[in-house]
Formats: sequence, structure tokens, C-alpha cells
Amino acid sequence: MLRIQIKLLNLDMIKKAEGILKKIFGYNSFRPLQKEVIQNILSKKDTLVIMPTGGGKSLTYQIPGLIFDGITIVVSPLISLMKDQVEQLKELGVNSLFLNSSLSKLDYEYNVEQIRKSEVQLLYVAPETLLLERTIELLEKLNVDCITIDEAHCISEWGHDFRPVYREIASLKPKFPKAIFVALTATATPQVQNDIANNLQLKTSNRFIASFNRDNLFLQVVEKTFPLKQTLNFLDKHKNQSGIIYCFSRNQVDELYEELNERGFSVKPYHAGLSDKDRMQNQEKFIKDDISIIVATVAFGMGINKPNVRFVIHYDLPKNIESYYQEIGRAGRDGLQADCLLLFGYGDIRKINYFIDQKEGREKLVAKQHLDKLVRYAETYSFRTNPLLTYFGEDYSEENCGICDNCTRENKDLVDITIEPQKFMSCVKRTGEFFGAMHIVDVLLGSKNQKVLDKRHDELSTYGIGKEHPRDVWLSISQQLIVRNYLSKDLDYGSLKIKEAGYAVLKGEEKVSGKLEVKTKFEKKSITSVNYDKKLFGILRTARKNIADKNGLPPYAIFPDKTLIEMAAFYPQSEKDMLNTHGVGEAKFNKYGAKFILFISNYCKKFNIQIASPVLSTKPKEKVVGAKKLRHEIIGNDLNSGKSVDEIIKEYSIKIDTFIEHLLKYNNSVAPINPEGLFKYLNCNKQTQQEVLKQFEKLGDEFLRPVFEVMDDKVTYLELKILRLSYLYQKSKVI
Repeated sequence: MLRIQIKLLNLDMIKKAEGILKKIFGYNSFRPLQKEVIQNILSKKDTLVIMPTGGGKSLTYQIPGLIFDGITIVVSPLISLMKDQVEQLKELGVNSLFLNSSLSKLDYEYNVEQIRKSEVQLLYVAPETLLLERTIELLEKLNVDCITIDEAHCISEWGHDFRPVYREIASLKPKFPKAIFVALTATATPQVQNDIANNLQLKTSNRFIASFNRDNLFLQVVEKTFPLKQTLNFLDKHKNQSGIIYCFSRNQVDELYEELNERGFSVKPYHAGLSDKDRMQNQEKFIKDDISIIVATVAFGMGINKPNVRFVIHYDLPKNIESYYQEIGRAGRDGLQADCLLLFGYGDIRKINYFIDQKEGREKLVAKQHLDKLVRYAETYSFRTNPLLTYFGEDYSEENCGICDNCTRENKDLVDITIEPQKFMSCVKRTGEFFGAMHIVDVLLGSKNQKVLDKRHDELSTYGIGKEHPRDVWLSISQQLIVRNYLSKDLDYGSLKIKEAGYAVLKGEEKVSGKLEVKTKFEKKSITSVNYDKKLFGILRTARKNIADKNGLPPYAIFPDKTLIEMAAFYPQSEKDMLNTHGVGEAKFNKYGAKFILFISNYCKKFNIQIASPVLSTKPKEKVVGAKKLRHEIIGNDLNSGKSVDEIIKEYSIKIDTFIEHLLKYNNSVAPINPEGLFKYLNCNKQTQQEVLKQFEKLGDEFLRPVFEVMDDKVTYLELKILRLSYLYQKSKVI
């Protein structure tokens, strides 16, 4: 009886959550794993949430915060982040405040009084503020339902942004025994996840890990030859779009900013060498769309929640994969297409190594390992998603991610280049396998620089034998040889050595396919596959900017680009249709709905646009543009039409793992799929199968590792993939 009551209570809570999602936030459905996390929090269970940037982490604690009777405390590391979140919540009609050092004494006291009167639902605080005795005394007198720790990777010493004060938050647990603790982050390796859980004493069963895959980010790595020219070419394809360019040093930021500013780009710099006032002003201009581009060191971005960043350029190499992932994560937070370009040069490795060498012992070793993994990611000729997701402990078995330069590169670009590698490696051998690529290329080109002459390398048989190709082609060849394990490269000194596979090429026993052209092609991609009226979109953007400026808000706090695109696609001209538009809740409609309806109506009258059936609640889902059906659609249709698993695998010459991944995609994007034909691959007993299904119910189905760990080697990953399909199929029948 008690179980039934709890189940009914949970259903009632979820209905409330769905109502808030639509009424306040203006969204029709939850994103993957949001519902499961919210359900766990509403059940008053401590929770760890690992969800990528743009995956909707904030909603998972904001919605419960609006359902709980008491207050929800949100610990946030940056003042700008708190300010941004509170501004957006107030626009939605939510009672929220922040306490931090940026407030005047009068404003601080006013906020404290509001908190004391229990008139605040969500309170944002810095960790330092939360741990103050006066703050604890204030909160102990209130009904604190939830303490949420945002950017929870700051807790871990293994993380890329460790802050010791974050580890002290756990000491508050005894002071607030009725409050649940929720930890959220977008970047955490399994080791960091465990460290967070141990520090906060969180159970494994309450760990929710969404996929780290950001399938709206196009990843591209280009060999760094003429970085300014490459950047200008890229920006030419992204005119009037909002973007961030990351540089390694302050000097580089200033230099690039001046170059872009002189060429008429809408740009400002950001780094620790500027005054606080200048940094804040430049950041505000970027957030409010007064400028398009910010050139910055890594000091910029952690507190930025700007959803319409359409590109991120890494002008220099980041220090590690976690930093890179977090920085590209600032693009495309609205779920629309964004481009990420990394200019990869070996000179950058030397710069980073110089700073790593200032460290000692374990810290130095870990930093070297992190850099090595990033270099391997940059050098790979395979799909880039795999090393990125594997780093964070995610099992990824797709054959082609479709969202990186390597996957979209046509095979016809590759030609037989065996002679060039033979020349290059012969020169490596004759110079004693002691020099880096730059020196080898100097010898091949017949350079008369002092180093070549001092080493008497102008007397070698390989001197000048590579004059048929320019320097950048030879440097590209060296990179291709390293990636394909023909050469090894010392990360400290850059010296090249020939590997066993390389000797096979030198002897003529193996041929090499590759590229002899160094050509950077930046395609301008549509930010969405939905057809929308570009002219109306521009009018709505201008209107939004004017409204935002009058209210002292960033434009996205009025409506994000995704909302304006939907308006420009479906022309909503009634309250009903406007409320069915993505991101338009009741509070937003009451404030701005009539104005935007007027703009749209006037536009439609002016251009005689007739809307036959403008009901947005039935609008089709976005699909990838293209006439051909995708592979997962063909395979899913084949299985649903009665073909056997063995027939399909044989027909398409695919592995069972790949087949299952196609079925999962089909289930998620087309229709439920019955996996009964796969059950013959299950070796675990029925009892174990049922236990796995229960764990999917508890932990969510987005990520297999948590279930695998709980099952303690009783099942294989293959079995988990099959049982996940079974769980999803059963779930679809219940719905």
C-alpha cells in the first residue's frame, strides 16, 4: 500500500514538473535524462548529475526548487553566472536572488530580509558566502529543501578547475539534515565523478550521467600554418555571428584583437591584464550582442550562459581535453549548429611543455599525460568524437560520427604519396633521428640557415630533394606520418624517430595514402535544418535587441534565437500558437507576446503571407536535410518489417555492436523498435535481466557505465545495449 502511495505521489510530482516546464519555461518536453533526474530530486535523494553544456542541467534543480515548500540553495562559482541565472529566472516570474560580494551593503541587507521572510524560492550564493557563519545562521532558521552545487568538478583535486573551498561544502550536511545535496557538472572523468561522490557521500545509484556527445557542434582541427589568415578565412564564412576566439597568452589576445579591429570586425579583448571595469564592460557587450566576437584567454567563459555562440576558435592549443571540451561547450548552447575550429601547431606544444616543466612530481606527470591525450585527439585521422567521449569514460561504438572534419572528408582527397614519406623518413634517418620536423623540412628544401650548415646537413644526399613541394606540405606529411605510426615524436624536444611500420615504407614494402594539398575549406552551414524566413528573423532580432536594451538585459533573456527561428518558420499570430512556440511560457508571453505577434502580423500583411494552419503544437520534428534515408532508418525499417537480425547484419556487412547502435538511433528518432531478435545474444539469466531493467529505471538509459558498475560484471556491455533497447521498448508500450 505504501509503495502505491509513493508511486502516486511521484506521478503527481512529475505532472507538476511537466506543468512548470510548459507554463513557466515554455518547453513542450524534457530533454534526455532531465525527467529522471527531477524525479530523483523530488524523491528527496542526494543526486550527482553529469550532463553536457547545453543539456539542460539548470532545469533539473530549478523545477524541483519551484515545487519544494522550502528554499533551494544554488552554489555557483562566479558572480557573472549567478547574475545571469537570476536575471533569467526573474524574467520568468520566479522569486530568485543572489548573495555575493558584488552587492552594495543596502542591496545585500534587502536580499537577506527577503530570504528571512521566506519569499525566495531559489537563492544563488558563492561557496565562500555560503560558508560564512552569518549565512549559515540565516539559513538554519529556514526550511532548506535542497543544496545544489553547480560546476561540481571544482570539488575534485583531479579536475581541471579545482577549488579547495568547494570541498568544504560537504561539512554543511550535518547542519542541514533535511536538505538533499545535488551536484552538477558538464566535465568530469570517471575519476572526478567518484571524487565528487565520495566528498559529498553520494550513493552510486543516485548518479545520472548523460552522453557527453554534443551532436550540434562540428569539430575541425587544421594544421596551424598562417593562423591570422586561417582565422580571417573562417570568420568570412561566419559573418555577423557571435563567437569566441581563445588564445594562449594576453599578448596574443591583444595582438589578434588589434588585427581584427583594424579590419572592421565587431570585437573586444578579454584577459586578466585588463582592469576589472574593462573586462566587465567587454563581457557585457558580448552578452548583450553589442559586439559579435570576444578574443580571450581561458579566463573568459565559465560564467557565460550566452546560448547563441555560433563558433569557437582555438587560435592556440588548449592545455588538456577537459579545458578544450569545456571551451567548445560554450558554443551552440541553444541546440543549434555551431562550429569549433582548433588551429594545431607543434610550436604550441613546446609553449605548454615549458610551463608544465615548471611543475614537479605527480602534478607534472599528470599535466604531461593530459597534454599527450589532447595531441592524440588533434592528430587523429579517425572520427574525433571517439577520443573525446572515451576520455570521459563513455562507450562509443559508432563507425562515423558525422560531426567532424575527418568524417565529412571525402576519400577521394587521399592519393598515393609513398615517395614523399620515403624522402621524409630517409632524411630523418640520415640526420640521426635527433631533429624535429622543422629542421627535416629545412634540409629537404635545401635551406642555407645556420643550423643546417653547422650540422653539415647540406652535405647529405637528402639535402634539397624536396623542392617540388612548399614547406606547409612537408609539415603536413610529417603530421600524417606521426598519426599513422610511421614516426614517433618526442613531446619534450620534438625529435622524430622511425617506427617499425615506417621502415616497411622505406623499404618499399608498404604504400602510403594521404594528402599533398594543404587546403583549409570552411563551409558555411545553416544553424538549423528548419526552413525559416530569414528576413523576418532579422526583424525579430532587432526588435528583441531594442526590448533587451530598454530593460538592461541580454537579448537571450527575452527570447533565445531558437524561439525567434521558430517564430520566423511558423508565423504565430495568436496567443495559442505563441504559447506553443519553443521557449514561450506564460510569463514571457504576458511580457512580450503581444509585441512579437504585432511584428509578425504586420510582416505577414506587408508581404501577403497566408498561413493555412498555424497550429504549432503539431509542427514536425527537425530532420537532417537530404533526400536519402539515413542508415539507421533503413535498418530499423528492415527489422520492423520482419527481416531477421542475421539477414540484416549480413546484408549490410556490419558488426552486432554497430547494428544495435543503429537500432538505438532509430528508437530515439523514428519509432519504438522490438529487440526480441537480439535476445539470443544474451547469456545472463532472466533474474539478472530484470535487475538490469530496474537499474535503467533508477539510473536512466542514456549512459551504460553506471548500470555496468552496479551490476558488478554480471553482464557485458553488449548485453546492456540489448537490454537497454528492451527497456525502451517496454517503456514506449506503457506510454
